[in-house]
Amino acid sequence: MVTPSLLGPTAGRVEDVRRIAVLRANALGDFIFVLPALDALRAAYPSAEIVLLGAPWHAKLWRDRPGPVDRVLVVPPGPGIREPEAGESASTMDEFVAAASGEGFDLAVQVHGGGANSNPLVSRLGARVTVGLRADDAPPLDRWIRYVYYQHEVIRYLETVALVGAPATTIVPTLAVTDADRAEAERVLGPPARPRVALHPGATDTRRRWPAERFAEVARALHGDGYEVLVTGTPSEREVVDQVVAAAGVPVRPQVGTLSLGGLAGCYAGCALVVSNDTGPLHLAAAVGTSTVGIFWVGNLINTATPLRGRHRPISSWMVHCPVCGVDCTPGIYPHRPGDGECPHRDSFVTDVPVVEVLESARELLNP
Repeated sequence: MVTPSLLGPTAGRVEDVRRIAVLRANALGDFIFVLPALDALRAAYPSAEIVLLGAPWHAKLWRDRPGPVDRVLVVPPGPGIREPEAGESASTMDEFVAAASGEGFDLAVQVHGGGANSNPLVSRLGARVTVGLRADDAPPLDRWIRYVYYQHEVIRYLETVALVGAPATTIVPTLAVTDADRAEAERVLGPPARPRVALHPGATDTRRRWPAERFAEVARALHGDGYEVLVTGTPSEREVVDQVVAAAGVPVRPQVGTLSLGGLAGCYAGCALVVSNDTGPLHLAAAVGTSTVGIFWVGNLINTATPLRGRHRPISSWMVHCPVCGVDCTPGIYPHRPGDGECPHRDSFVTDVPVVEVLESARELLNP
């Protein structure tokens, strides 16, 4: 039976579902985008246990946190599944599958890319019904939807779970902030002397990084407006954080590796605004209810920027050619297009975003 929903037709629910496996084992921003789909599954199957097949950091994040995930099973590293985390003990995929198939999953959901590597894994879990995404190089599942590159990530996963009778309840990713998150942030940062804003100048993909000196200009201006400015980053982003701090020329507070992920959520929840490149912390800030100004390359703007404008301002660079070699780096999603949208260079694609536009957006959100 097909019924209408918020985003279009929804297929029939699977009967007698007691346990649902959801494969989503990648990075922070990627996980934030799947939260509305998890909410939809929870609403459609309120008595089922939802088990996230994720990474070690997912298990830490979801410990004692309210939300649609009941439990996390850590998937071992594997090609197309995830990279190993530092200090992680080794286990094989065969060992994981042997244990997971004993869980008695009734429904297994693949929201982990086009499926070339993830669909075979999901199919091995022994679930009664499998559902997920399918690119041209991926084997089918029981119910599947075509993976099309240019689609907003949130909508992509909502369409996927709709195939098992889970209509959308929201398109807004939301992550609960716990008392422990807030307490950690206060312990590390202390009480604010004045309203706080946070800047996040890093990103794993250096092509998404706005220049450090531009972030420094924003820090200087917002400090002058009366805000306490934090500059957050992971340990691997220490160099760019230090560059922002040095160039700002005013007192700002670097926070590199001082907070757990939950503590960072608590930190951002206490900020009036977060200004960031298109990376996980930007999407985390939005998910905990904080206003954001995000700096996006146009392709990522299509796939990941929030469609809401009441509290969010995504600002786009329209550069599509590599600034070094001139190759068109938009993904080659059509067979007749030459190239594959890649080149070896990793120079920034967002240097043309002007400081004045970021500051105007920030001040508009801070002073509605």
